Amino acid sequence: MSINQEVELLRNIPLFAKIEPSKLKLLAFTSERLTYQPDQVLCRQGDLGDAAYIIIDGVAAVRIATPSGEIEVARLGRGDVVGEIAILCDVPRTATVTATERVTTLKITKELFFRLVNEFPQIAIEIMRELAARLERTNAQLRDAVSRGMPQ
Repeated sequence: MSINQEVELLRNIPLFAKIEPSKLKLLAFTSERLTYQPDQVLCRQGDLGDAAYIIIDGVAAVRIATPSGEIEVARLGRGDVVGEIAILCDVPRTATVTATERVTTLKITKELFFRLVNEFPQIAIEIMRELAARLERTNAQLRDAVSRGMPQ
């Protein structure tokens, strides 16, 4: 994928949609491109977060450890962002993300991520929207689990 194709992909992600193309080109250029094979871990629950990842190709599973074993809570694909919670909140990774097929990502370091947020406040708004949507999905899953009689 060329830099221009990466810029076009970034423009289609709500987080980056309002950033001018020249800045997206800089983001694509300064981000590290990483490829993961099936079953390879992008990030592990409990690890310190030093970067976020934008999936530019492939599918990854998001799993969390529970007392009764690991459960899959989401699937991520092209254009999805993962790892931003750990770098935003300075908390350990909240889930393990594993490639289910070959996955290519752009790795955005914590420093670059915060520089973008400072320079483009709209990114912060889009992050809040995404995190609020995830929280609502999680709450819906919890309500569903409780209504099916799972212990609280």
